[in-house]
Amino acid sequence: MSDPDRSATDFPYLHGFSATEQARLVKQARLAESTIFRNIDYTGAKRLLEVGSGVGAQTEILLRRFPDLHATCVDLNDVQIEAARANLGAMPWLEGRYAIQQADATDLPFEPRSFDAAFLCWVLEHVPSPARVLSEVRRVLSPGSVVYVTEVMNASFLLDPYSPNVWRYWMAFNDFQIDSGGDPFVGAKLGNLLLAGGYRDVTTEIKTFHFDNREPARRKAMIAFWEELMLSAAEQLVSEGKVDQATVDGVRAEMRQVQNDPDAVFFYSFVQARAVVY
Repeated sequence: MSDPDRSATDFPYLHGFSATEQARLVKQARLAESTIFRNIDYTGAKRLLEVGSGVGAQTEILLRRFPDLHATCVDLNDVQIEAARANLGAMPWLEGRYAIQQADATDLPFEPRSFDAAFLCWVLEHVPSPARVLSEVRRVLSPGSVVYVTEVMNASFLLDPYSPNVWRYWMAFNDFQIDSGGDPFVGAKLGNLLLAGGYRDVTTEIKTFHFDNREPARRKAMIAFWEELMLSAAEQLVSEGKVDQATVDGVRAEMRQVQNDPDAVFFYSFVQARAVVY
């Protein structure tokens, strides 16, 4: 269980901050864009707060889809912040539409009512106290602000044919995240967290990646990406003794086998919540 009295800086980030990982985040945002942003609507909003903005991959999508928005992006890690500045700075059409700064999401450096919208995506799974983050976000939002929170629900993952090394590794992956103060199942808890945080009109939507023989090319691409996602934590898991190198090698072999299986199935669901501040 996580300790609410520990600082966010005390908890390791599961995936690390390498250039390879930063490129994966950009790929992930593009791969999932149509699913994540289906039904997101910031019409009328002008001043958006993006918490845990990372390398700016979601920021670009937000600003492209909602041309009236200005995004203030906050992240705790200076390596990610520099990557975001480089990534967004390479897009001159976004100039003047965003600001990036280092900040702890549990202690935001903004006055009340500074923003009229907020966006959090794949953030709460990594923080020791999601409730404190949501409380801080609510504090800096004006009445009527809309918040969208998108989060993992890792118990939903299914890969067929059965791949024993993948399952062993996935359980270790989730256990390590819990031991590190995160929550790989936080998506299912978003409704409770938002209600307890004083948000109103809370709704949740289950969003799913489900690929089989109907879309073989997208299935293959998703399985290849999922291998990258899983193995981004391999070095930490091996060094902590959560898995051995043989299991990691087995994951690589099995994921390649499933990628090329003519009847493979990939399934993963996550949760997106919408709420309003009054």
